[in-house]
Amino acid sequence: MIDAAIVGLGRWGQRLVTSVQGKSDRIRFVRGMVRNPDKAREFSIAHGFQLSANYADVLADTRVQAVVLATPHSAHVGQIVAAAHAGKAVLCEKPLALTRGDAERAVNACRRAGVPLGVGHDKRHLSSMRELTRVVESGELGDILLIEGNSSNEVSLQHYSAWRESEAEAPGVSLTATGVHIIDAFVSLVGPVRRVQAQALVHKPAPGPIDSVALMLEFRNGASGVICSARPSPYFWRVHVFGTRGSAEAIGETELVIRLSGEKPRRLDFEPVDQVRVALESFADAVAGRRPHPMTGEQIVETVAVFEAAVKSMKSRETVTLNE
Repeated sequence: MIDAAIVGLGRWGQRLVTSVQGKSDRIRFVRGMVRNPDKAREFSIAHGFQLSANYADVLADTRVQAVVLATPHSAHVGQIVAAAHAGKAVLCEKPLALTRGDAERAVNACRRAGVPLGVGHDKRHLSSMRELTRVVESGELGDILLIEGNSSNEVSLQHYSAWRESEAEAPGVSLTATGVHIIDAFVSLVGPVRRVQAQALVHKPAPGPIDSVALMLEFRNGASGVICSARPSPYFWRVHVFGTRGSAEAIGETELVIRLSGEKPRRLDFEPVDQVRVALESFADAVAGRRPHPMTGEQIVETVAVFEAAVKSMKSRETVTLNE
């Protein structure tokens, strides 16, 4: 059992806690940190962990083997580096950082300290995405030519906060908090990206942001990609991979459609899982040394690099080439 601390107890921090507390035999929260402990006191008592307003106290706690960060994006890198220096493993909510340089700083700090680092891209653990990954890695689709994806979500209006419109915290508009899941999926399925061309059209009626984002990608292996997202459209998830012998399309959390040359399409349905719990337990397995974390440091940096390039392209309206 890994003893962890949750840092940040807003809506998503509480979701992380409730996904495993009292349910998992691999990870539990023994400590929490929030700027105003009074606001989370009742929650912490209900879930049986000590609460603090000081991050240094969390890092000094010898019980704590790992920290889970559900804090503002701009705070992530400093908190990751401090945790690594204290010998604590880190699971950080996405995006891990807003620039490639900061992502490299965080990854390198954890590598030097010899502690696992993961990012909360829980969509990797959807039943549909796990099977899509298996199909792509099997070679069943042939050489990958194209990947399409859409991650749209109305959460920004359902749980409106001013940071969702802040340049400092959300420079990629809806790509920052939700669309970045698709970037991670693309990087894990196809690999590094060479070029990005992005467009963001933003509308701002009260009480919150409305925007649409479209990205065109060129991967280093010669494949192409298209990413779309819109808010506040109702939740929608789709990743479709096209190869020389067929395609596979993950739709939502539990559906996969496989189309192979010369065969009738196959529609597969899977049991849903709590992907947040799966992500936390996968991280706990890495901390315990049972198996490597499925997200490599190179993938973590690449996802942030693509995000940063997309933000630059949105502003310049030009194609941005990533450094190799």
